[in-house]
Amino acid sequence: MKQGDLVVRNSYGGDVLFRVEAVRSQYALLKGTDYRLLADAPIPDLSVVSDPESTRAVQQVRIKVNNSLKRMHSERERQTVGTEDHIRLATQQSQPFFEVPGKVLHLDGDGNYLKKSIQLYNTMQVPSHGLHVHESQMADMLYRLLPQIKPDIVVITGHDGVLKNRTPTDLYSLSSYKNSQHFVNAVRVARQYEKNRDNLIVIAGACQSHFEALLQAGSNFASSPGRILIHALDPVYIAIKASFTSIKDTINLSDVIHGTISGIDGVGGIETMGRFRVGLPKPKITSSLSSTSTATS
Repeated sequence: MKQGDLVVRNSYGGDVLFRVEAVRSQYALLKGTDYRLLADAPIPDLSVVSDPESTRAVQQVRIKVNNSLKRMHSERERQTVGTEDHIRLATQQSQPFFEVPGKVLHLDGDGNYLKKSIQLYNTMQVPSHGLHVHESQMADMLYRLLPQIKPDIVVITGHDGVLKNRTPTDLYSLSSYKNSQHFVNAVRVARQYEKNRDNLIVIAGACQSHFEALLQAGSNFASSPGRILIHALDPVYIAIKASFTSIKDTINLSDVIHGTISGIDGVGGIETMGRFRVGLPKPKITSSLSSTSTATS
């Protein structure tokens, strides 16, 4: 067994596919390929996977991911048609209009997940700026970036988890989590920059994160109410939904949460207005209101 191998844990029934990050004498450090999970496991408990697409863990995740993506595309198509109809009724003619989706600033503790996230933002034509940064540095990075990027939506995510060596009563203590305290610190910086939760939407957390502490710190949406594993793209799905929900409308809480791959035990949130705007008429040159999605390490 070596670094980079794809493996599953036998004692867990092969429920999650991992990539080996490092090999120690008796243990391997693991990172989930689809779920935002860091783990370690005894080497004898691991089985190398030669064909990941044939495993039950991957097949089940792929079905959920495909359903979520289809839902996003279908919602976007309905929105475009609805906007066209609205403009036509308002002006009594078919006027070319332009769209201004909410801009996303995405901080991710995992470079591979960041790349997947940026690809999805690009596919959905959401303007975004992504940065791979360690969870412990996110608060400082946000302090510098928020005035520069001026985003409508901030995603603060990476890796997290409930520590093994704790008592059940410690579940609501931030010290019982790998990175929840760092996420809370970053959320507080975002709220110092913009107190209004409708002007700046904050989506924070990763697998098993301290949901209540993140909401109390100022998040609009956070993980994980049920302290479960969340899929790598769940925060992205919510960000896209916020980006394309009109500033006149509230993001449908039930719709957006159940549209994620992890569901209501994975993500929760509070009532929030969208960040999408429509303009008229359409400029004859490329508008500076739109921007491309980029990622930096």
